[in-house]
Order: sequence, then C-alpha cells, then structure tokens
Amino acid sequence: MNTTNNEALAKFSEQEFARLGMSGLAYIRPVVLETGPGFMIHAADGTALGVTPDRDTAFVAARQHGLEPQSVQ
Repeated sequence: MNTTNNEALAKFSEQEFARLGMSGLAYIRPVVLETGPGFMIHAADGTALGVTPDRDTAFVAARQHGLEPQSVQ
C-alpha cells in the first residue's frame, strides 16, 4: 500500500470502516500508556482489541487473529 492510500485510511472514522464492510480489518494507532508509548489494535468498528509495546507486535497479533492491519495516526 502506498503512502497516499495510508493517508486516506488515516482519515476514516471507525463507523466509515464498518460501513465499508471491512470486518476483517484492524487499525493500529500509536498511543501513550502509563509505561510509555504503545500501539492500540482496534477492530474496524472501533472496538479496542488490545495494546502492544511496539508496532510490529501489533501487526503480528492482528494477523494471528485473521485481521488485516492498517496504520492510522
């Protein structure tokens, strides 16, 4: 996926992802935790699925659960 597509996906809301029927999509976004930076994994409908200490682990976890991860800012 190129940068332009990633930028477009970053502007989608949780509801917009759900309306697209992208139930197999997870979005990964950076968050600040009490212990420092982390990455939150969300289902397309916005449901928080989990948090990891780094982006790579978040992507692996999403894929292990049958989801296609996408980064958002």
